[in-house]
Amino acid sequence: MAKRRKKIVRKPEPKFNTNRDIRVSQVRLVGDNLVELSEIAGRTVSPDIYPTSQALKWAQDMELDLVEISPNADPPVCKIVDFKKFLYEKKKKDKQIKNKTAKTVIKEIRFGPNTDEHDFNFKLKHAQKFLTDGAKVKAYVFFKGRTIVFKDRGELLLLRLLKELEDYGAAEELPKLEGRRMIVIISPKKKKKKN
Repeated sequence: MAKRRKKIVRKPEPKFNTNRDIRVSQVRLVGDNLVELSEIAGRTVSPDIYPTSQALKWAQDMELDLVEISPNADPPVCKIVDFKKFLYEKKKKDKQIKNKTAKTVIKEIRFGPNTDEHDFNFKLKHAQKFLTDGAKVKAYVFFKGRTIVFKDRGELLLLRLLKELEDYGAAEELPKLEGRRMIVIISPKKKKKKN
């Protein structure tokens, strides 16, 4: 039997219209190099609307590219920049934004409706550690077979857990039954930043 190869799917690069690909009659020019552009044009160039042909001429005079950065605006917004440098800066900025986004970690703790005191305390310590580390805790009571008749025990167990963890975090909502599980999600308390 022949092995099937995994197909590698790459994200498409964002498409920016540049130079002659910009097919509108007018564009709004923005950017840092409008002062330099004013010197070339022989008049003050402000972030305003210009004919596309004029903007293209200015870009060629500066040996740069006219890049459409906001095609859906009316008229489209363009910058006169080095296109390769523009793409590099955009990738760098996107990477910084991605690194700054917080990743939410959810740790699970499982109980039975007849969990004894020692097991409860053991799992409580784990939940405290997870919450102090900044992770969310998904605590649930699993009802196996006929233990589903002990729903009230499961709810009491989770409410007790919430009471014990109130210094570390708070429940997003009260315990609820989903199939054979009674679930509660506990979010860590926000740490106060020191000045």
